[in-house]
Amino acid sequence: MSLYSEPEYLRDYRVEQQSIVVLDFGSQYTQLIARRIREQSVFSVVLPCTAPLDGIKAYHPAGIVLSGGPCSVYDKDAPPADKRVLDLGVPVLGICYGLQWMAHTLGGKVVPGDKREYGHAEVKLEGESRLFKNIPASLQVWMSHGDHARELPSGFHPVARSSNALAAMEDPARRYYAVQFHPEVQHTPLGSEILKNFVFDICGAEPNWTPQRFIDETVANVQNTVGPQAHAICALSGGVDSSVAATLVARAIGNRLTCVFVNNGVLRKNEFEKVQENLRTLGLTVVAVDASRRFLAKLAGVSDPERKRRIIGNEFIVVFEEEAAKIVTRDRRETGYKEPEFLVQGTLYPDVIESRSVRGPSQTIKSHHNVGGLPEKMRLKLIEPLKDLFKDEVRRIGHDLGMPEEILQRQPFPGPGLAVRILGEVTSERIAILQEADDIVVTEIKAAGLYRKIWQSFAVLLPVMSVGVMGDQRTYAYTCAIRAVHSEDGMTADVVELPWEVIKRISTRLVNEVRGINRVVYDITSKPPGTIEWE
Repeated sequence: MSLYSEPEYLRDYRVEQQSIVVLDFGSQYTQLIARRIREQSVFSVVLPCTAPLDGIKAYHPAGIVLSGGPCSVYDKDAPPADKRVLDLGVPVLGICYGLQWMAHTLGGKVVPGDKREYGHAEVKLEGESRLFKNIPASLQVWMSHGDHARELPSGFHPVARSSNALAAMEDPARRYYAVQFHPEVQHTPLGSEILKNFVFDICGAEPNWTPQRFIDETVANVQNTVGPQAHAICALSGGVDSSVAATLVARAIGNRLTCVFVNNGVLRKNEFEKVQENLRTLGLTVVAVDASRRFLAKLAGVSDPERKRRIIGNEFIVVFEEEAAKIVTRDRRETGYKEPEFLVQGTLYPDVIESRSVRGPSQTIKSHHNVGGLPEKMRLKLIEPLKDLFKDEVRRIGHDLGMPEEILQRQPFPGPGLAVRILGEVTSERIAILQEADDIVVTEIKAAGLYRKIWQSFAVLLPVMSVGVMGDQRTYAYTCAIRAVHSEDGMTADVVELPWEVIKRISTRLVNEVRGINRVVYDITSKPPGTIEWE
């Protein structure tokens, strides 16, 4: 009996083309492997290491990559995988734990190292290898392992070593290759070239995965899923993800898509009005619903971040289903409108990874409202056309769809809105304070010409009250944190060193213009160990 049951959202949108399948053994870097391969215009999909052979073969793999992972091959809870994946007749590349699993499975010996290798290391090549074509004999790599392969399986020979352990091995006759380091991370400068050698020179993949091909295939898949008569309702936030998702689905089913934009009470300042204007420029049918009071009533007294996310996610569904019924009642006589059967959401790949442990044994970080925040039982069926994409890929898709840059270049904004930027209980007073603070941060970042250069920049209201002095009078007010980060896909992030003059200007405006704030701090935490949002 298989330990893996393919999730519905993977079955919905099959890509009928050659791909590189990445099997996830639990590494936090797994998604970066797929990303580096996609950068070569080759489609790559991440599946759990427990995926059955039929599930793997359905993606027409030109090659398979075995990811890293936190376990030892000898651990009782070591992630299981079907060893027949090595017999599919396509090239296989093992990375870190993937090397160890391959060595152990094929009869080699894996042992604990004399010392753990973590961080930068120098690797020296031994002889010729197609995997290291045009790579210098000595290269810098990123290591993260405790075990290593001491005895190689029959047919393998070493290709590279570090000062501490075997760094690469291969069996070219069977097209098996493996590296102990991580070529997918930026800390391995030539890692992309190594992956490129595997994808093109060894697997013979074709660089034919383009935004237009994704658009064409997604439109066709949505048409097949929805059928010729069914209707869909889309959860619009006004951000890049939901706007691109809605535009894609509208291209597939036309006016059988109705978009609902909900004011959940925790939007940015004047966002409810601004977003409606932007969305209608896309030619979408938009119904705007002010449900702020009911959301805030549900959030009253709630401080736990997960409860906030789930409350907002559940209430969204209730609102959507109510609006669907209203649309049917209003339009049935005149247009024959049928009650929607599908809910469209702009779920992205990082949302799925952080919210669900479905891609392998990687740990759930937090629930995203459009993934883990949904109720277990829903009348509406989910359509998530962007669920295997990263943010920059979504922007490229939107560009090819002809969407305006004003929408595509918006910084990411969390589905639960300001609720996860207000630490502690969400109240009307705190929302009003943070809306003003957020508006100042965004305005000043734009004025400095930094908005499109930064992944995210925003304010966070902390439940920390401190004493201050303003106009010779004592104050006792909230602390506001400023957060600005660089990122490629939201999975990792580095703090932005904002110009000192910009920070001072933001701080001065916050304490002078926002009643309720008398202290400002700057968050310099990267991800990991922190997350981008505070909750």
